[in-house]
Amino acid sequence: MYRPVKIATPFIVLLVLLSACVPAKRHSDLRFVSRQNVEERDRYRSENIQLSMANRELEARAGTMSAEYEQMKRELDRAVRERDQARSDLSRMDARYRQLEIAQEDLVRGNVRETTRLLSELQEAHANLQQQESRLRQMEANIDQKKIELDELTFELEQRNQRLVELEQILDSQQRAVRELRDKVAEALFGFEGQGLTVSMRSGNVYVSLDEQLLFRTGSYEIDDAGRNALRRLASVLEVNPTIQIMIEGHTDDVPFRSSGGPIVDNWDLSVKRATSVVRELTTGTGIDPARLTAAGRSEYHPVDERSTAEARARNRRTEIVLTPDLTALYNIIDSF
Repeated sequence: MYRPVKIATPFIVLLVLLSACVPAKRHSDLRFVSRQNVEERDRYRSENIQLSMANRELEARAGTMSAEYEQMKRELDRAVRERDQARSDLSRMDARYRQLEIAQEDLVRGNVRETTRLLSELQEAHANLQQQESRLRQMEANIDQKKIELDELTFELEQRNQRLVELEQILDSQQRAVRELRDKVAEALFGFEGQGLTVSMRSGNVYVSLDEQLLFRTGSYEIDDAGRNALRRLASVLEVNPTIQIMIEGHTDDVPFRSSGGPIVDNWDLSVKRATSVVRELTTGTGIDPARLTAAGRSEYHPVDERSTAEARARNRRTEIVLTPDLTALYNIIDSF
């Protein structure tokens, strides 16, 4: 069962703190770590898609088993009808056999030719009767076997249906939890929406997107007072929801960063440092477990607006906080199939 890898946030924080006084090679290492974080995040999203596909596949398999169940029921009904018809034929043949026996006794001292004919008919009827009895026994055995197979299929179908119900219940519960989390976050951040902050729900996750102007000055990774206030409100929600995993993604525009010899080398550095600044703000003086957080720098490579305008670049300069619910119960159900 796949579980998202939790990256040790304090280790990333230490790397960022040291980046101001280490050589350029260490900056390259930092960019490599950020790319690993991005890969972990993308792999987690891919896992969500696989879970949805697994749910659809399970529903299709349940439909196939239901069709097989109905087909087996029809075959069993047909076999029972054939058995009943065979029993009726056997009863008629048995009555005819007794009639022939009586006729044979009445004529045994009479017409020899008639007696011979009746005796031959009697022997043929007896042979047919034996064949019918053998066929009936075979049909009874087939019916018993079909009943066993039908019972086994019914049990397996009931088990799979029960797991599908449990899976659907967990999915509904997860979606409901995400909606409730979105509402709580939106309520906590009321007043900031429309001022560079949006709260949305995508792919089973809650996204809190903060424009650059709300958190940072241009080219800086120090959080402004307004951004600090917004993050403190968000932290109050995350503290009381300890199962929510938190991914902080830093994004820049496509304008190359002009380094002046400071700790920031390029857009990769800037995006990583902004993400780790948000991590520090969320964990400093709060009850949020740092192990729940992952910082990722995505540089300029995941824009929300592909245009080369000032407005588009302003939209792309953002920090996204991705809140993901606990999927342990969902993975356990998937593993049971």
